[in-house]
Amino acid sequence: MKSICIKTNISGLLDYLLNEFKTINIDNICFSSNKFKNYKNVIIHYTGKDDFKFISEISSILSCLVLEKMEEKILKNLIFKNYFYFDSIERRKILDLCLDISSEDFSDYFEQKLEYLCNSFSDYLTTHKNLVLSGFVNFRLPKYFSILENIIDEAVNMYMFEKEYLEFISLLKLYINSQKPNCNTVHLIYIKDNPILLDENKNIINITDDLSRVKYLSDISFSTNDFILNTLLNLLPKEIYIHIIDNYVDEFLTTINLIFENRVKICTDCNICKLYKKVNIEDRY
Repeated sequence: MKSICIKTNISGLLDYLLNEFKTINIDNICFSSNKFKNYKNVIIHYTGKDDFKFISEISSILSCLVLEKMEEKILKNLIFKNYFYFDSIERRKILDLCLDISSEDFSDYFEQKLEYLCNSFSDYLTTHKNLVLSGFVNFRLPKYFSILENIIDEAVNMYMFEKEYLEFISLLKLYINSQKPNCNTVHLIYIKDNPILLDENKNIINITDDLSRVKYLSDISFSTNDFILNTLLNLLPKEIYIHIIDNYVDEFLTTINLIFENRVKICTDCNICKLYKKVNIEDRY
């Protein structure tokens, strides 16, 4: 007979284990719950002959318990420990990003954690009868904590990028609202890799590539979109018509919308759109 005692003083974890053990798909198992001085114990007895399968099932349940019921608190504590200089709202945003990154949808991280936890519990239960849940998680799972710290670092990078992006949007909006428009209308013909600017008379506008006049450059590569944005920031039109030619919408268009707000009008089926769609199709052949 193989017996295992799992010790915890957290009622929620105990209830989770009891519910999972009721549905375990192995015969010859019985379990009970007892309360002692320091811990509530769950004791599982197995009278069958396949100890490996028994331990694997228990290890899988314990691993899912850690991921579903304990991980968020562990992440929260690690974020506070390593990034205490962020305020509570920022730490909450980072935690939310961690939960997204570490979810099952991100199979790489999820599979890493699940495999490591299952192997760790299985190795331990093969030679031990008692397992203090909180002590095991906190002191016997260094690789699991290392994976969580990698997730947190990734989440912090994502948060900082988003924060800087929103600050960039805010600064450019302040600049726009403090200046007088230099023209009435600009048309942005948005074709992937080849955007074009037209004035209100449908004449092509030369894109500003004079670095002494730029308001913003995203990086040292100076992409076409950088120069498009800077031309718009120099012209400061009252209205910007964005003509989406090949149904290609990316982050740059989102940025234009956020910066110029109510000045932007999206178009996909006007005469200009039809003309450039036709030209675009002909160019492909």
